Amino acid sequence: MKKEKIVLALVGATGLVGSTAIKVLEERELDISEYIFFSSKKSANSKIKFMGKEYIVKELNEENLLNNGITHAIFCAGGAVSEKFIPIAKENGIICIDNSSKFRMTEGVPLVVTRVNKEEILKNAGIIANPNCSTIQAMLPLNIIDKLFEIKRINVTSFQAASGAGLKGINGLKASIKGEENDAFS
Repeated sequence: MKKEKIVLALVGATGLVGSTAIKVLEERELDISEYIFFSSKKSANSKIKFMGKEYIVKELNEENLLNNGITHAIFCAGGAVSEKFIPIAKENGIICIDNSSKFRMTEGVPLVVTRVNKEEILKNAGIIANPNCSTIQAMLPLNIIDKLFEIKRINVTSFQAASGAGLKGINGLKASIKGEENDAFS
């Protein structure tokens, strides 16, 4: 039986979340036939070292998304990018994993935490959402506790890191510390 060729695109590869996703993909050494990295026009043509190879980052646009044989895409570029490009990708048979909040509450889009409800991945219609970082971290232990004791209610307080706003958030925090204006946080 012939192995399925998987071509994985990472959208937002030069951003904070995308660069972390690259590290995780490298650690996992998945059975992927080919990787393609996308960024905004501003970061396009930059180079990424990944699994011993150098890749040139492509500009994310409809032509590049649809003309590279992509079968799967991980979107790490924010809600506006996901909103614009995921429907295009989905309509063209690309299975999309969205890291933004755009599709988290959309009917028919499974919200998946791998070690909690990975079977939901198979129920996708071209889009798979993942919860935000605080939720993901809490789900594994809460899932175990719920199975043992049936949780009735949880009160949660979440303190978000400046890095949650990406590079813009980190730079905004640095500017704030210096007493300078920034466009990340008021």
